[in-house]
Amino acid sequence: MKDQAFDQQPASGAATGSWLQDIQRRRKWVLRILAAAAVGGVLVSDSMWPSGGLVHEAIEYVGIGLLLVCVAGRAWCTLYIGGRKKAELVQDGPYSISRNPLYVFSFLGAAGVGAAAGSVVTTFLTAIACYAVFAVVVSKEETFLAAKFGRAYRDYCARVPRFGPRLSTWHDVETVEASPRLVLTSVFDGALFFLAIPLIEGIEYLHQIGTLPTLFVLP
Repeated sequence: MKDQAFDQQPASGAATGSWLQDIQRRRKWVLRILAAAAVGGVLVSDSMWPSGGLVHEAIEYVGIGLLLVCVAGRAWCTLYIGGRKKAELVQDGPYSISRNPLYVFSFLGAAGVGAAAGSVVTTFLTAIACYAVFAVVVSKEETFLAAKFGRAYRDYCARVPRFGPRLSTWHDVETVEASPRLVLTSVFDGALFFLAIPLIEGIEYLHQIGTLPTLFVLP
């Protein structure tokens, strides 16, 4: 999941490649661990709201809505950061109200995945877990950005919250230089969250027919 630090890389080739690869590798492992933990939790738990019932279905529809917001929001953010110069500190559009808007929309996507299980608890747990994981990653990125941009980045941090959003700081530009390839990649990455829906539906069915044990019942 690409965010501010990905486009604000050091100019030196070797250092840039090493730093970027390390961040990408760390994020991939974090996401794999988070996904495995989420699947493990769903395998041994079930919603207290019967599948097909009003409450269960309402939670699932909220989840689908959050996933759609996630995909659209990530594409919106990529319009601003995807085509900008790599050495530029992007502070316009969504980056004027949050320093990491791509992550914020990813949190919503994680919540949408949790909601697919028809449980309010899993909705919040997946969002909180995603937040906790990326808060650690963001702190590493901020150290890099502070060293690269110095006073400009410190002023940006003082004005705009890490996640936010702080709507009072909103400002925009007339035009942006967008990369269609990066926008499509962002949409594709966000759409991957939807793959959790058939997986969770299949697990719910296995709980219903007794193939999988239910150790926890969650509201």
